[in-house]
Amino acid sequence: MTIAVAGGTGVVGRCTVDAVRAAGHHAISLSRGSGVDLVTGEGLDAALAGADAVIDTANLSTLSADKATRFFRTATGNLVAAAARAGVRHVVLLSIVGIDRIPHQYYAGKLAQEAVVEASPVPWSIQRATQFHEFSAQLFARAGIGPLHLAPRARVQPVAAREVATHLARLAAGGPVGRAVDLAGPREERLDDMVRAYARRIGHRGWMPSVSLPGAQMKGMRAGLALPGPGAQVGAETFTEWLERTG
Repeated sequence: MTIAVAGGTGVVGRCTVDAVRAAGHHAISLSRGSGVDLVTGEGLDAALAGADAVIDTANLSTLSADKATRFFRTATGNLVAAAARAGVRHVVLLSIVGIDRIPHQYYAGKLAQEAVVEASPVPWSIQRATQFHEFSAQLFARAGIGPLHLAPRARVQPVAAREVATHLARLAAGGPVGRAVDLAGPREERLDDMVRAYARRIGHRGWMPSVSLPGAQMKGMRAGLALPGPGAQVGAETFTEWLERTG
């Protein structure tokens, strides 16, 4: 079957394209580089012609609830509308565990995105996952002030992006399930410890203080509201194993 991956050049998007191909399916990567703009809708109809399923892993880097909400409503709205026109049989959305318990900042946009998919005329599945192991590297890069890097405090249960990708590819190849069982990593970690461990792995030796970042989203994560509940599907690779494999 043919499966299109929106955001196919992102961290999890690249892994998802690889996972779709590894499962024996034809993968189409949707990105600006391939001539597709989710915000304007440019190139979507042509790209989705003949597609059987679509996986939405598109992302936006912002802490603004308004910006995130506008982006996801527009981008995912255009995607599902084009999928309906193309006769796509299944739309799969990658979302985040806990966004209904922490409906603030970026998470507010993801919650709005879920509502777009739920209202779609195309049968759908929504897969919520916890933060990726790769989140540590992203925060190391973002939470830096000159030579000083900060280690934000939060409770997380990170999962390997490639395991999420494999799960998304398998989900897209099957029938729509609505809200899928949450997907998480094998154990809870402290986010500040993860960021420091990543920094040491890449050779950074500077002082990295633990900080409680402001904002309702980070406050909710410190309280454990982004952790999976009972019954979540649990991945295999720990953060330490991921660090050893990729560092």
